Parts: sequence; C-alpha cells; structure tokens
Amino acid sequence: MDGQPTYPAGPAAGQFMARTPSGLFPSGPPRRPTWREPHPVTGSGVAAGAALAAAWLVLFGLLGRGVPGYAWWTVIAGVLAWLAALGLVRYGDRGVATGVAIVTAGGWSIAFAIVVVRWATSADWPMW
Repeated sequence: MDGQPTYPAGPAAGQFMARTPSGLFPSGPPRRPTWREPHPVTGSGVAAGAALAAAWLVLFGLLGRGVPGYAWWTVIAGVLAWLAALGLVRYGDRGVATGVAIVTAGGWSIAFAIVVVRWATSADWPMW
C-alpha cells in the first residue's frame, strides 16, 4: 500500500454500509417531523367563502337606489369583507378567506364597470 486509502473505503468486519435513500421509494417515516396545516385550503372552503361573499355583496348592493349608491355600498361591503378575510387568514380558514377575496374583487370589478358605462353614456361622473 502506498499510503493512500482505497476509494470507496470498505466497511469494517461486522458493520453494514448505511446508504441514504434516494426518495423515489418510501423507506419509512421521515427523519424530521412533518408540519401539517391546522386549516388547509380546500375547495369546499373556497366555495363557501365565495357564496357568503356573493350574498354579502348582493345584500349591500340592494341598499343603493342608483348607480352611485350601488357603487358606494359595494365598496363599503368589499372593505368589510376583506377585513373579515384578513382575520380568517390569520386566525381561521384560509380557504374561506380566498373565496371571500376572489368574489369581492369580482364584485368591485362589476361595480367599476357599471360606473364606467354610466360615465361613458352620460358624460357625467356618477360618483358625486
């Protein structure tokens, strides 16, 4: 032997060679614990949040007597819905918060389109 170890060094007598699994095939539980979300996002949660937000926006939108009233009530309802969604993201179900946020953004888009169409047809800004 010329002073250099052979590569790879063979295991000593009575020892086995430990190999790191590739991950392709399960080889038992993971070495570290896996963190699981307490409230994972589910389709039913998103749908429930979307349905509740749609009903919320419709009820507030019905309070307006014209285009400006509808638009302002929709903005107010949307702000309140997003505050509720922020609370749900932090302390509750993120799926419901996602549904609320998506439908609220859609409701604001509809209100904005109605205001722009009224503005384009009457040449007068309808909000004030």
